[in-house]
Amino acid sequence: MSDAPDPTTGTGGTGEPGTGTPEPEPLRYRLLTGPDDRSFCERVSAALAEGYVLHGGPAATFDGTRVIVAQAVVLPDPVPTTGPVPVPRAQVLPA
Repeated sequence: MSDAPDPTTGTGGTGEPGTGTPEPEPLRYRLLTGPDDRSFCERVSAALAEGYVLHGGPAATFDGTRVIVAQAVVLPDPVPTTGPVPVPRAQVLPA
């Protein structure tokens, strides 16, 4: 397995288990592209399962033979875990 990302599928670039190669930090933004088929839908579904969310709607074009689609996905901003979480104060409304 190559550690180089595959630009055609948006996959790859992960460390090989048991080799000591560290997992790279996930990309915050990915643009998945390919023919409009089950494989493309599976890749988008896999990205969603990894915590990505859709960014905008899909784009589609026709290359003369088949429909090519693109979908952007982003990782949401992590919730800060340093320091106490502020608790909103209850408002007292005048009677």
